[in-house]
Amino acid sequence: MILIALGGNLPSGAGQPADTLKRALGELERQGVEIREVSAFYETPAWPDPADPAFVNAVAAVKTSLQPVELLMLLHGVETDFGRLRSAANAARTLDLDLLDYDGRVITEPQLTLPHPRMAVRSFVLVPLRDVAPGWRHPVTGQGLAASNSA
Repeated sequence: MILIALGGNLPSGAGQPADTLKRALGELERQGVEIREVSAFYETPAWPDPADPAFVNAVAAVKTSLQPVELLMLLHGVETDFGRLRSAANAARTLDLDLLDYDGRVITEPQLTLPHPRMAVRSFVLVPLRDVAPGWRHPVTGQGLAASNSA
């Protein structure tokens, strides 16, 4: 199973964050990524600055013939297309697309680490992940979602 986290807390040319996430999913499909399932959209407080606008977060299960690094490059391109500017870490953004897991592969390369190194401590990822993959287990630790925190 290939899993992608989606998030955003600033408007884009597509509209408000939820609209941006929906349009980004459509763009991924247009570029050959099959969207198999999408979680509910969850609103979560911005971090590290809760004074920033709240985020809208979701997780999608997808299918693609792209290899992990190719998929990551596509995700970065879609982020840019929707106005993502890479500035300070954890800054407000129009769109964030993270490759969480790619068929349970464990990869440590300069451009990609799988599973996503911080996903297991992010309730804004784990809660929507339950919607699309309730039986998912972390490929390294074996920990399931039942043991993770809720939002």
